[in-house]
Amino acid sequence: MTGHLHHPRDPRQAVCGLPADTVARWETEDPPVAERSCEDCLTLLPDAARPDDYTHPASDATLLESLRRIVAARQHAKIDGVLVDLWSARVTCAIWDRHSDEHRQRLLTLPSHELILRCVAIYTRVTGGSR
Repeated sequence: MTGHLHHPRDPRQAVCGLPADTVARWETEDPPVAERSCEDCLTLLPDAARPDDYTHPASDATLLESLRRIVAARQHAKIDGVLVDLWSARVTCAIWDRHSDEHRQRLLTLPSHELILRCVAIYTRVTGGSR
């Protein structure tokens, strides 16, 4: 059984993304022993611990400006505690541009990570899952 590391900014999950209530064993040594720790937790820890590049409350339309900066810089960034890759940012911007104002306002009621996931789901449904 491998131990997982607590997410430094979200105690409800492990660094690798597992919900805290499903983790059977936490790694308690500092630094964690590599042979007994989740490899994903160890490799993702530096990115998880870094500060946010952008923060946006719900209903903040400047989230799209931040996503467009990610696309322009061709570099992932951390938004509200979640790493956003280039592809997800590009897809979110593409779906956003094709929606009406009514649908945009509905999307803005979601937290930033939910808005991105919803746009990725729409893109996947529309394109049949191809990238």
